[in-house]
Parts: sequence; C-alpha cells; structure tokens
Amino acid sequence: MSVLQQVSERDAFAELSRFRTAFYGCLSARADAFFELTDALLCADGPTRTPVELSLLAEHQRGYSPLYGALNHGRLDVDRLRDLLVSMPLSRFDGRVVLTVDVSPWLRAVRTRRPPRATRVRRALASYSARSAIRARSTLVPGG
Repeated sequence: MSVLQQVSERDAFAELSRFRTAFYGCLSARADAFFELTDALLCADGPTRTPVELSLLAEHQRGYSPLYGALNHGRLDVDRLRDLLVSMPLSRFDGRVVLTVDVSPWLRAVRTRRPPRATRVRRALASYSARSAIRARSTLVPGG
C-alpha cells in the first residue's frame, strides 16, 4: 500500500468522523438512540418495513423501548443538518462532480383479484369430494 493511499484513506476517515460528530450535534433529545437508529438504517441490507427490523441489526445495540423513544421524542435540528450537508465537499472524478441517484421504483406487492364466490365454493366442494373419494378407497389397517 502506498503512502499516498494511506493518507487519502486517513483523510476520508477523518472527514467521515467529522461528519458523524457534526450530525450527532444536530440531535438534541434522545440523541444516542436516534444516532444508533440512523446507523442501523444506513447499514441495513435493503428496505425495512418496520422499526423493529432495524432494532434487530447489529448497529442498533438498544432494545425496543429506546428505539420508539427516539422515534417519538427524538429531535433533529433540520436547519443545522441542512447547513452541514451543504458544507460537505462534493465527490469528484477527473475534475467532474459525481452524483449518485437511486431511481429504482418502490416495489409493491402484486395484488390478485379474488375469484367470485361461486368459483370459490366450487373449488372447495371439488377439494372436499376428492378427499372423500381418497378416504373411501383407502384401506383401513386395524391398530394402525
């Protein structure tokens, strides 16, 4: 590993550490729990449907109670966070600004239309009569 690469990695780590400290400063009430919740959200493998899923991740080291306490009573200074994000340097590649955007649509569950009641009744009766026919043909073994 070259010395320049070590220096750039150290600078990136220092920049991330400064950002995390400044972000923590944007949180007022329940700051520790809110900060861990943010870590869990950013480190999740994919989308989460409930806060409980976030509490199961390794980054969230608290229980359910602090999680909901942070969501219900936690405070975030939005103006301070906006100023922090604006002050961050933009990433560049060959002198050009690099921006990434997630344009994937939110996945929605496919909802199929329920068949009419008459069809459901016919299917249920067919299933019942098929089971009855199987039972009638089966041989009973004493003591089995």
